[in-house]
Amino acid sequence: MRRRPFSVVLFDEIEKAHPDIFNSLLQILEEGRLTDGQGRVVDFKNTVIIMTTNLGARDIAGGPVGFQVENDSAVSYDRMRAKVSEELKKHFKPEFLNRVDDTIVFPQLSPAELLQIVDLFGKRLSERLLDRDMTIELTLAAKERLIQVGHDPALGARPLRRAIQQQVEDALSEKILHGELHAGDHVHVDFIDGEFVFTTSKQEGWVEPEAITAGDNA
Repeated sequence: MRRRPFSVVLFDEIEKAHPDIFNSLLQILEEGRLTDGQGRVVDFKNTVIIMTTNLGARDIAGGPVGFQVENDSAVSYDRMRAKVSEELKKHFKPEFLNRVDDTIVFPQLSPAELLQIVDLFGKRLSERLLDRDMTIELTLAAKERLIQVGHDPALGARPLRRAIQQQVEDALSEKILHGELHAGDHVHVDFIDGEFVFTTSKQEGWVEPEAITAGDNA
């Protein structure tokens, strides 16, 4: 912090932090500075501190209908915020909560947002496959199945990343190791009759390197 006073500091899942962390945060949030064990002072006045927590997430996910499907989204958000606030008060001391400027409650991910996340992971996978001159495409059925097995309302999209790795990436790795996939292949991933199905075709306009070399020599 001495070298980079203009920073964003993230404490992920702050509820799991050691009590000593909260003692330090009390001084930072109140005075904008921190004094270490050697008496040195670190300035935090130009620092943005963000803390995340999963407190209340499971109660919201398993709560009564209305947190997600109420017609009045503002009312639904207020109910979620009240529930989270209740859980925060149970877990954190008042002197800590009073020093937090604002609390933002993120609603559960919608189906459209989950599809966007799958597309994002799919894009990253596609970029890695380009190093092998391969491309990949996931059907809507495959994406929806990945969401079904990989989304936990209480945990968000993190399990979704593991589902994509286990269901798609691991299978691709096996096929590459066994010589079932080659440069120039376009991999089509679908979900049919309860299982993921991988089919391949040659990329449009793909020319085998041997053919290019032979043509150049001619």
